[in-house]
Amino acid sequence: MEISSQEKKELLQLARLAIKNNFLTEQEKPKFDKNNPLFYSKAGAFVTLTINHKLRGCIGYVEAYQPLYKTIMEAAFQAAFNDPRFSPLSKEEYSRIKIEVSILSEPFPLENYDEIVVGKHGLILEEGTRKGLLLPQVPIEHNMNKEEYLSALCNKAGFYPDYWKEKQLKLKAFTATVFSESEGET
Repeated sequence: MEISSQEKKELLQLARLAIKNNFLTEQEKPKFDKNNPLFYSKAGAFVTLTINHKLRGCIGYVEAYQPLYKTIMEAAFQAAFNDPRFSPLSKEEYSRIKIEVSILSEPFPLENYDEIVVGKHGLILEEGTRKGLLLPQVPIEHNMNKEEYLSALCNKAGFYPDYWKEKQLKLKAFTATVFSESEGET
């Protein structure tokens, strides 16, 4: 997906506003180019929050049920206040967060592990009631090879790390357009 620098900037501002509004008594209205079809397109999206390069929250939606701008705002709010791994973001922390947005392609099935391209493909594992998802940037950020990436995915889904070695898992992959406040282009 091609997204201009201006569109990235506006989407990041929307994500930040969704979090900021939680600390305000009077809500600010979102400001963005309402004539731009990108903001009304349907795509899955994740919002990742970090403080000093450490994860502070990450929530998203593989599939979109609303326009992209609303999906990003909802994911940002959920990442800040409802990620079960963290306490809700405090007002003091708000000024220190960096926001990263990942806009997802439609997931597609993988026939085997050889099809996985580390750094390009995000992975989804669904087996029984367990589900795990890792964004494409995760193995790069953590210097993982394909085997470590698969082990991390199994772990995320609640399986032991070597579970993927016992059988060919039914995986889905997706690509993502990723951008953040710390890139300097926002």
